[in-house]
Amino acid sequence: MAETIYRTRGLSRVYATGAAAVRALDAVDLDVPAGEFVVLLGPSGSGKSTLLNILGGLDRATGGEAWFRDRSLTEMDEADLTRYRRDHVGFVFQFYNLVASLTARENVQLVTDIAADPMSPDEALGLVGLGPRVNHFPAELSGGEQQRVAIARAIAKRPEVLLCDEPTGALDSQTGVQVLDALAEVNARFATTCLVITHNAAIREMAHRVIRFQDGRVAEVEVNTTRRAASEIAW
Repeated sequence: MAETIYRTRGLSRVYATGAAAVRALDAVDLDVPAGEFVVLLGPSGSGKSTLLNILGGLDRATGGEAWFRDRSLTEMDEADLTRYRRDHVGFVFQFYNLVASLTARENVQLVTDIAADPMSPDEALGLVGLGPRVNHFPAELSGGEQQRVAIARAIAKRPEVLLCDEPTGALDSQTGVQVLDALAEVNARFATTCLVITHNAAIREMAHRVIRFQDGRVAEVEVNTTRRAASEIAW
């Protein structure tokens, strides 16, 4: 059996909004095996992004426990969380967050300069099919190419986990396939655990495991035994 890379028990997150309280996560119990491509589905406000932010060390739970391997995320102080994010996690968001005045290579180098054992920026960009575009600035790249630069930046430090929040949300279907193919390649080649939030239910066909959220809870966990490539999915 695969090692469990993330485990949560009774994980909750409550946000205070004036006199009201919003329960974004409500006692979530979850196990994520290492090396899987996991898709998180659910309507807006169902808790997907909140879970990803807690697992990534960007937010803190207000109840319950979360572990990365055998380390308690909920007990880490801010310095420990910073080291955890630096050493173990790559982030890919819907918006690319590239530095406009830097080339693709230089944007990736922002991470490789501080990582403990990085690949070279050119190697990371080559893995996502951007070898010929390393000297281009973001304004000279398409949306899909910019997102692949963001993926290269995330994988260049060789993270154990990629956390992706709507990575194809701002892209057309053809460009989205290229981005998803890049993520699937990283997952397959390096056994990088990928957690991908999406509103596009078709992407579930790529996943080892699909986790459906509803009202801050895990509504269903589906194990997929017949995975398909992004290019084979009916968008």
